[in-house]
Amino acid sequence: MTDDFEWLDATAQADLVRRGEVTPSELVDAAIARIEARNPVLNAVITPLFDKARATAAGELPDGPFSGVPFLLKDAVAHSAGDPYHCGMQVLKEAGYVAPHDTHLVTRYRRAGFVILGKTNLPELATSATTEPVAYGPTRNPWDLDHSPGGSSGGAGAAVASGMVAVAHGNDMGGSIRIPASACALVGLKPTRARTSLGPDFGEYWSLTTHEHVLTRSVRDTAAVLDATAGPWPGDPYTAPPPARPFRDEVGVDPGRLRVGVRTRRPGDDRDVHEDCVTATRVAASTLEALGHHVEWVDIPALDSPALGDSLGNFGAYIARDLDRWSAVLGRTIDPSALEPWNQALVERGRAVTAVQYIAALERANDFSRAVARFWASPEEGGDGYDLLVTPQLGAPPPRLGVLAPTRDPVDLLETMGALTVFTFPFNVTGQPAVSLPLHWNDAGLPIGVQLVAAYGREDVLLRVASQLEVALPWADRHPAPTTRA
Repeated sequence: MTDDFEWLDATAQADLVRRGEVTPSELVDAAIARIEARNPVLNAVITPLFDKARATAAGELPDGPFSGVPFLLKDAVAHSAGDPYHCGMQVLKEAGYVAPHDTHLVTRYRRAGFVILGKTNLPELATSATTEPVAYGPTRNPWDLDHSPGGSSGGAGAAVASGMVAVAHGNDMGGSIRIPASACALVGLKPTRARTSLGPDFGEYWSLTTHEHVLTRSVRDTAAVLDATAGPWPGDPYTAPPPARPFRDEVGVDPGRLRVGVRTRRPGDDRDVHEDCVTATRVAASTLEALGHHVEWVDIPALDSPALGDSLGNFGAYIARDLDRWSAVLGRTIDPSALEPWNQALVERGRAVTAVQYIAALERANDFSRAVARFWASPEEGGDGYDLLVTPQLGAPPPRLGVLAPTRDPVDLLETMGALTVFTFPFNVTGQPAVSLPLHWNDAGLPIGVQLVAAYGREDVLLRVASQLEVALPWADRHPAPTTRA
């Protein structure tokens, strides 16, 4: 099925509403029809909230930048009052748990005028690079139904890529916005750490690593949504430096001649990533050079530091804490055996981490961040003076479903997932902004994203260069084959 709004980005949809050429109800009804037609195949939306959405669209909406635009919320970290909230967990699904309040981010989505149509699928506790939870079943990649859409925001990625909606919420603790953006041919920006609030539930979540934003099909949508959601909330422990002007104003601005470093060698390893990912990075590098930037291949020894692996050791502690937190919420102890084998292994590992070891790992993470940041720092600050780093987004093309299934042996799973995500997690640790752009497709027709990384607080640089590449290597008219069931 097609309709007049199917491939319009959120900015274009909002403009139609603003001009009175379409009503919010018409946009919402069209999006619901697309979800109902495509979701039986893709399994991207796990909690429909269609009645609420229709009532919201028919009522008085805020006069925000996206008034009346349909939106989907990932079922983790951010949550909406009175709606099911399960984080991919069978135990929460069976308990029928609902969120008691809106998080601050959801409050800002509502103020922007977005209409929430439902919740999207994710791996249990958001701990995987695929979306195949036992609780809700696998989400399929609209570009090839036998492949994963990535994770942990895989439901969001599949929904946007298939045309269900133009924009959907995601979060990124180890690559969970950028991974599905790469796998599904979308724009996926991980903003600077603390660019948006994690309140009222958290100041930090999973320590330094959690960033929230959206997956979109256009750079201007990514920028404009960040304008609508960025900024501190009273009580936040810290916030990112404020931008010089609205992020939307950076789209289309000439960035000048930038000094760009390119690397395809895996951190901590002498080997390149998969040849498809190297090819995608070379395409991006040659295009940037043709646009007038100074491009050179670089090493960045700081990325190879073992301190990164030390900080990874904390992940098990985060999942063990999540299990204790949910036990307190439900009023009963949740045994680790209620989790998938992958998360059971993480909890066991986390229980063995002492407080002293945890603090030491945080110190090592900060050492790693300072060392990596010198690549962008000026020579006067002892740095290398680069403006941008370009890398593969993933270490391989989107895997087939089952390759990263949470029921696989955890040791094998850790190795496979680590090889796929070698370029994502480093920048969760450093807190720098990084964006995945859909700049290449391999011979099998699978999307291969490319990552751009800027200095801390410099989303403006990313948005300027991303909009340059959006013009030079346009992707707006590339869509997966229809996935509606006959």
